[in-house]
Amino acid sequence: MANSGLETTPTFADQFNDDNVKTESKKEKTRQLMDGPGWARIKPEFLLLDFKPEVDREFLTDSDKQQLKEDEESNKKHNVETDEPPKKKKKLRGRNKNRPQNTYSKNTGRICAEILAEKECRFGDKCKFIHDIREYMASKPPDIRDNCYIFSKFGKCTYGPACRFGTSHLDSNFKNIINMEIFDPGLKTVTNVLVKELQVKLWKRKYNFGKANKILNEMGVKSKFTDIYEKNSAQDSKTTSLTSQKMLESGISKQVQVEKDEQESGILNSSNISCGNVQPLVTVSTDESAKHVLSIDESAKHVLSIDNGSPDTDVNIETTARNNCDMLQHSIPANSAEKETKIGHLESKGDNQRDTSDTFIRLRPQEKKKISFSNKLYLAPLTTVGNLPFRRICKRLGADITCGEMAVGTNLLQGQASEWALLKRHASEDIFGVQICGGYPDTLTRCGQLIQDELEVDFVDINCGCPIDLIFQRGEGSALMGRVNRLEKIVQGMTSVLDVPLTIKMRTGIMAERNIAHTVIPRLRDQGVAMVTVHGRSREQRYTRLADWDYINECAHAGSPMPVFGNGDILSFEDANLRQVQTGVSGIMIARGALIKPWIFTEIKEQRHWDISSKERFELLQEFANNGLEHWGCDTQGVENTRRFLLEWLSFLHRYIPVGLLERVPQMINERPPYYRGRDELETLMASPSCRDWIKISEMLLGPVPEGFSFLPKHKANAYKSEIRATHGHTYKAIAVSVHGLGHGHNYKALMVSVHRLEHRHNYKAVKVSVHRLGHWHTYKAIAVSVHQLEHGHNCMAVLFRILHSELEVIMRMTLPEGHC
Repeated sequence: MANSGLETTPTFADQFNDDNVKTESKKEKTRQLMDGPGWARIKPEFLLLDFKPEVDREFLTDSDKQQLKEDEESNKKHNVETDEPPKKKKKLRGRNKNRPQNTYSKNTGRICAEILAEKECRFGDKCKFIHDIREYMASKPPDIRDNCYIFSKFGKCTYGPACRFGTSHLDSNFKNIINMEIFDPGLKTVTNVLVKELQVKLWKRKYNFGKANKILNEMGVKSKFTDIYEKNSAQDSKTTSLTSQKMLESGISKQVQVEKDEQESGILNSSNISCGNVQPLVTVSTDESAKHVLSIDESAKHVLSIDNGSPDTDVNIETTARNNCDMLQHSIPANSAEKETKIGHLESKGDNQRDTSDTFIRLRPQEKKKISFSNKLYLAPLTTVGNLPFRRICKRLGADITCGEMAVGTNLLQGQASEWALLKRHASEDIFGVQICGGYPDTLTRCGQLIQDELEVDFVDINCGCPIDLIFQRGEGSALMGRVNRLEKIVQGMTSVLDVPLTIKMRTGIMAERNIAHTVIPRLRDQGVAMVTVHGRSREQRYTRLADWDYINECAHAGSPMPVFGNGDILSFEDANLRQVQTGVSGIMIARGALIKPWIFTEIKEQRHWDISSKERFELLQEFANNGLEHWGCDTQGVENTRRFLLEWLSFLHRYIPVGLLERVPQMINERPPYYRGRDELETLMASPSCRDWIKISEMLLGPVPEGFSFLPKHKANAYKSEIRATHGHTYKAIAVSVHGLGHGHNYKALMVSVHRLEHRHNYKAVKVSVHRLGHWHTYKAIAVSVHQLEHGHNCMAVLFRILHSELEVIMRMTLPEGHC
């Protein structure tokens, strides 16, 4: 053994059972460290005393790489004869701003969407996408798996040959297969989708904001866009009306000619001619330029004037049309200047004809939709990470109220598809709202009308807490707390156009030592705001220091009887209970706590600590991946979008410390752990703060990353390597684990362990382990495994794996050269 050139790799337990003084001093130092503030107390058997973090330069910005290079060169040139010590290495701290998106090609090698839908491409040979399916399939990357989640759930995958899991639903000719037993063409799981017709109107500023403009005029708010919208809307209405007039004249004249011909031919007599054969076309418009469509005799107005909500509406219209056939046929002058009659609730809701300034009736507060917010768990609107797939998971785990990511009002009015995507709602979200960011009454009032007319939401939230510099400098987000008069105008305008409750999320104030929320909340309550959420930090604080719940309590009393929710530092059911008992808040909003442990909603409702296993956490990640493929698509672009948002979530999820590893429960949100290992390899991998390990987890779910893939973590500290340095110097750079057939009492079908490199340059190409589960206490038999090849040339006769109580201990025994065993 001594001549083999390799020393036995120590187990994790050996690091703590060694009686040497060095290890004992490390233990004492670690214990003293954990006794201090801000550190989580981990059980000694899970601590990694020999861990030394190193920077992984791949996940650094160019400026940080240059800084490290300069520090290294400076230390190399250090003169040992001088008394000056070498420069200390600077720790990576802070955030990476202006992070680039994933660098994968979005156009190259993609198949045309029209071809996927089995339609003819209108661009023909000029189309930049592939039209030949066989050519596309030859260049397409290999499928990730042979089971498509979308096909197995819905019976049809709309991505067809482009699906990265398409083996299961493509025939030999690459035609899409449909499982008619479960396929439902009318199934609609997501609402609030931006349609092309609406997007074009927003692009061209032709959307009719008559209702919002009327409110703004009443408030005395002037906007440079008001005239533009009204002019473009009038032109669009005129075009629509002229088209309708031509269709009406053409249709009636043709019908009259047909009946005349039938009379002359003896098929019909005069008694058989009735207006029942003529379908009246009534086009409703309130614009002054659309007066030429239809003019009805004054004597018939009392018949056609039908009260909103009348149950006899359809009968009255049909009877009137039949009894006044001659009047309808001859009352359309070529250039009539009379204004057309509006027909109650049958007025057209399409195009720009909905609720214009002439017909808008403002609802009283008693008539608006009410929501009981009290004692509900509210998942905070979270930028980037609070996406629809994540909200679905939180909803299943117990969240009561969900809200979309912050959407910028000006971008919504411009019809930006990426901004409208933030407003989508899943069918499982029974109490759902959208959060809008803006700084001016005209912008947000128009947004309010747009949301009211086009979306299905239960409430609308105004963001008054965003601390981002770009938003703040535009007078939006938390800047509105310093401009209360303008904020009141915004609230007044939005409550006038909305039929659903208006809520506001704010911070304690702008400056750290100057809380102003308690002065703003009563004024908002008096303007009709339904609920306010207070985050217990100021804009200047960001996430430093603990949330001020004493001040949240003061705000709750200042806003009474209006519901006031509290937000900040909730990571356990004890935290939630304490805040609700000690303060007068009506409910709890959870933000980072839900990102770190989305099962917090279950813990609060069931009043227990959930020692969730690595298997259960991995299943949550699998659920997110499936939701992401359903939401963003299962083609290459959809897979990479899902991967990106999964990595963003893992940057929070890795901060969770399993309950079974803690000496003191619960974990506090401001506590960080020393370096530790989990109870199994998968738990250890999930606890890694290294961005490289997050990517490995994503590869277990979504396949290998594409060539040229890059991901810059939000926090610079996540660029450190996750290495476990054993006493003898061997370093495990990465361990990827894939577990199949999970579940209590079931066998582990396969455990794949891949060790890429050891510091001694011995490269394990492949290690395959088959593990059989024995008994209730997770006892495992020892299994001998052969290793195919070592690059260094050593012949490996046997590798023994022993697993006890979910703890993987690797004992490597290297033999003498072949023939000397």
